[in-house]
Amino acid sequence: MTSSEQYKRQIMKDLAEGNVESLNDATTDTTTEYENFDDFAQRTTTDQRRQLFGRSLHPEKIPPSQMEPELQQAIAQIKPNERDDVARAFFKHLKERGLDERHLEQQLSLSTHHASRMSADDVSKLASFAYHNHPDIFREVLAEQPGIIKFLSNPVVAGIIGIAAAKWLGRHK
Repeated sequence: MTSSEQYKRQIMKDLAEGNVESLNDATTDTTTEYENFDDFAQRTTTDQRRQLFGRSLHPEKIPPSQMEPELQQAIAQIKPNERDDVARAFFKHLKERGLDERHLEQQLSLSTHHASRMSADDVSKLASFAYHNHPDIFREVLAEQPGIIKFLSNPVVAGIIGIAAAKWLGRHK
């Protein structure tokens, strides 16, 4: 059994059991239980989301063949203005690493380097690039712009945020 398959099984088992041990949170405080994703996104801070994603995002364990289609599908479903915000956030953080928009446009074969004119496919390429090459930036953008997560449908891919997913499902006890 590959490590990817083992990881998948563990995520599914943890999610099924509502296992949130890695959160290091022994409280039963109902203020940390969320009705749904929107409730989670509205009631948590960027720092709280950053902490959750920092503990649960493991890019080396989810192959590109699973992650990239999920990112494409999720980004295609978010509102255009949210997609613009996601693109701007990726560009901002990547620029801090010395990667400017024009260079990324060429390197990733984007249709434009203007966030407001990018297609869902362009933003997906940008997200995938960050996920595989700069996972810390990917986590940061997820924390700042959590709308992408709402549309991840593959349970294995959703496992990158398994702790938060268990809380969204109201299983945090």
